[in-house]
Parts: sequence; C-alpha cells; structure tokens
Amino acid sequence: MTVKTAQIKEHIDRAKVGDQISFSFLLDHFWSDVYSFQLLRTRNENEAEDITIRTFSKAFDKIDTYNSNYEFKTWLITISKNIHIDLIRKKKSELLIKASRQEENTVYNLADDTPTAEDKLITEQNLATLLQHIKKLKPHYQKVINLRYFQELSYEEIAKELNEPLNNIKVKLLRAKKLLAGIITKKK
Repeated sequence: MTVKTAQIKEHIDRAKVGDQISFSFLLDHFWSDVYSFQLLRTRNENEAEDITIRTFSKAFDKIDTYNSNYEFKTWLITISKNIHIDLIRKKKSELLIKASRQEENTVYNLADDTPTAEDKLITEQNLATLLQHIKKLKPHYQKVINLRYFQELSYEEIAKELNEPLNNIKVKLLRAKKLLAGIITKKK
C-alpha cells in the first residue's frame, strides 16, 4: 500500500493537535526507516531500537516545531542522528569516569529469572498463554507491560519507576502492544 504525501501531511497536522491515531500512523509508517538507519550506524538491534524509540518520543514531543518545507522522514532521521551522537558522547564520558573509579565502587546487576507472585497468579487464572506471549518480547517491553497492565501503574508512575521521559514510556508501550499483537496473531 502506497501512502501519499498528502496523507502523511494530514497525519502530521492531526498529530500536532494531539491525535493519537495519527501518532500511531506516523510511528508505523516511519519506524522501519529510522530503525534501519540506526541499525546501520550502531550494528546493534537493542541500541537501534532504543534510539528509534527516543527519536519518536522526541519528535512527537516537539512535533509542533516540524517545518513542512522538509521531508518528515528527513526530520526524523536528523533527530535520530543527533540522539545517537549524544549517546556516543555520553558513553565516552561515562567510560572516562568508570576508568577513574576503583573496583570496589562497581555495582553488578544480576538477572533474577525466578517467577514472581504475579506470574503464579496469572497462571492460576488461566492467563499462562498471554504470559508466554509477553515473555517473547524483549525485556524492556516486558517491563513496561508488566508495570502498566499487571501492576496498574499510570504512565507518569512508570516514567518515574524507569527514570525515563513520559513520551518514551508512551512510545515503548505502543510498540510493545503492537509487537505483542503480532505475536498473538501469528499463533492463531
């Protein structure tokens, strides 16, 4: 299906006034362009996906500053490129700081694979199939779905819990729901 420039412009205009359907359309339409661009730059799926999420979050937050004299895709790619550059600078800075720290100050994060009480409760309520589908998602998507739908936290509470901007949380949840729907649809 070919999407016409007029359709894209219409969705951009509607997104500027907060239309969620238009945000979803723009995310769906331009996701692979931004993600592919970042995958070529980072050569890392997780990093590319994280930068793509940040790109859409920032773009949707600042969509009223978009200048229609330029292609929307070009605008998104520029935002994406700048986010990647900022992350590289931050990583270099963090590496210098880490190198100067002593070993005793290092914190190790260990993954805990044991099922939670919520996992057991869900299984008991015959929602094991849904849980299996959710576990096929990447860990950061699992976490936002868990916080939103099982712990029933608001977007603001999730943003605070994960120490991320509110728009990142919204984009991650939107993407997680779309990926989960795709997994469930494939199983039918």
